[in-house]
This record gives sequence, structure tokens and C-alpha cells, in this order.
Amino acid sequence: MTGRNRSSISRGLAVVLGGVAAAAATPATGHAAQEADDPPWRWSEERVFEAVNRVRAGRDLNPDSWPDGGRVAVLLSFDVDNETVWLRNGDTNVGGLSQGEYGSRVALGRVIALLDEYGIAASFFGPALSFSLAPHQVDMIQASGRHEIGVHGWIHERNATLPREEEERLLRMAVERLTELTGERPVGYRAPSWNFSDSTLDLLLEMDFLYDSSLMADDRPYEINQNGEATGLVELPVDWILDDAPLFNPLGDRYSNPREVLEVYKDEFDVAYEEGTMFLLTMHPHYIGHRSRIVILRELIEHIRSKPGVWFGTHREAVEWVRARADMP
Repeated sequence: MTGRNRSSISRGLAVVLGGVAAAAATPATGHAAQEADDPPWRWSEERVFEAVNRVRAGRDLNPDSWPDGGRVAVLLSFDVDNETVWLRNGDTNVGGLSQGEYGSRVALGRVIALLDEYGIAASFFGPALSFSLAPHQVDMIQASGRHEIGVHGWIHERNATLPREEEERLLRMAVERLTELTGERPVGYRAPSWNFSDSTLDLLLEMDFLYDSSLMADDRPYEINQNGEATGLVELPVDWILDDAPLFNPLGDRYSNPREVLEVYKDEFDVAYEEGTMFLLTMHPHYIGHRSRIVILRELIEHIRSKPGVWFGTHREAVEWVRARADMP
């Protein structure tokens, strides 16, 4: 990887991470409000432990082997955000919305065709409004009977900026709409922009979700703990380095070379294979589905398939597998 391309990738990550950090800034509540005026080095240890332990990684759920005797699980996921990337900010500029429309009009078809060619199952998470704007996407995803559709908010809202009541209202609306469009209630959740609020975990537990895929505490599946107690909710962890958005830089001021991104993904998979764990990749049809990028996804799949003992599955299938081996109800 050249220094120039490393810089390009780093800048893309910085842009996205900076935006997420700004979006996550919310007024302090409870104990945090009492010390809100204090710099963090003046916080009590109680305050620090309280903040850290609200949502924490619990027991490791990585199995001894994956289905079909697999050494590594490959979980490909696609966030079908499309126009909601702009709409969530109230941005209705035609140029931006057309970039989102590319996802449903062109890119998703390319992604599905590639997965079908190799018989690979994948998980698709989408804001309910994204599927409502282009319902044919549901038919495309469900046509093979292999893929899963999960919840990704209503309009790609930033949870941490919302009061609990509003976050709950939007989540329930999203579940209801996806159930209506797909014919079954979704069991998996991915927070828009992976923006987890203080209320998100409680809402997922109340609504009986099987798993979440928004947090970053491990490379392996784990059980989420809340205030030191096991919750029974499985986390399939993600990471920004395994997300095509920051690497391809959606703002478009500097694009990363797809070949350099491919090398990042290959290296991530190779280490996951050596460790016998999990390779979970997050992509967006309106990014990865462009012509110069879909070819690197094909090359990545070929690289992965060249190894023995690789299992491709949906997030739901992976979670059901690890739950059964961990004796989770």
C-alpha cells in the first residue's frame, strides 16, 4: 500500500469518524449531569466505571467450529441506506438523492447477481424508508431464499441525539414496516451509523431482538453485558476498517483506490482465518456496487473461497449457531 493511498484511506476514516463523534454528542443525564462541568480527569472512579460498564462485552461466543466444519465464518452484510443518508439531515438536494437512488436502481442488482453467482448468503440491513421508497429491493433480496433482512432504523436517524421516546417510536415503526414488507419480523438490528444511545440496548431487549451488530469490542461474537450482568443478546461486532464507507470516502473529495481497499480486506480475512474466528464485512450497495468496486468484491470472494474450511452465512444463521453451542435459550 502506497503512502499516498494510506493517507487517502486515513482521511476517509477521519471524515466519517469525526462526523459520527459529533453526532453522538448529547446532553449529559443522571450522574453524568452532576459532573458535566468537570473535566474527565476530575471524574470520580464511580463515574468512570458507571460510564464504561453500562454496555460492555461479556463472554466470548466464538465456537470451536462453524457450520459444515468451517474454520472461519464469513458474514457479508450490506446496509441499504440509499437516499436516507441525505434525508436524515433534512437534505433534499437532487444531486445527493440521485447518488442514493443509484443504490436501488443499479447497485443492489449488481450485488445480488454476484452473490447469486457464487451461491452466497448475506444479510441486508436497511432503514425502513429506504425499502419503502423502492419496495422492489425486498423482492430482489428475498428471491433466492438465502438472504436475511434486518433493521437499520427508520430514516437512518442518529440514536444518540434522540430522546428515548422518539428512538423507541422510530424503532417500532421500522420493525412494523419491515415486517409488512418482508412477511416476517426481523430479528437482527444494526444501529444507523452504529450510533448506539444510552437507551438502545434496553429497547432491543424489550423488543426481543436476537442479536445486534453495531458495537466494536471484539473480532469474535460475544454476549452483551449491561451494568455487569449478562443480557442474553448476542453481538456480532463491526469495525470502521471493515466498512466500505470510510475507505471509499462517500463525500467524494478523495477516493481510495479500490485495489488498496481490497488488500485491507484480504489481510483482515487472512488473520481471521488463521485465528479461526469470524470475518464480518459491512458494505453499502450505493458504494460497493459501482463498477470499479464490485470487481474487487468478486476478487475478495475468490480469495476467500480459495481457502478450505470457509463457511458463508447470514448473521442470523451465525447467531443461532453460537447460541446453541453456548446453551443460550
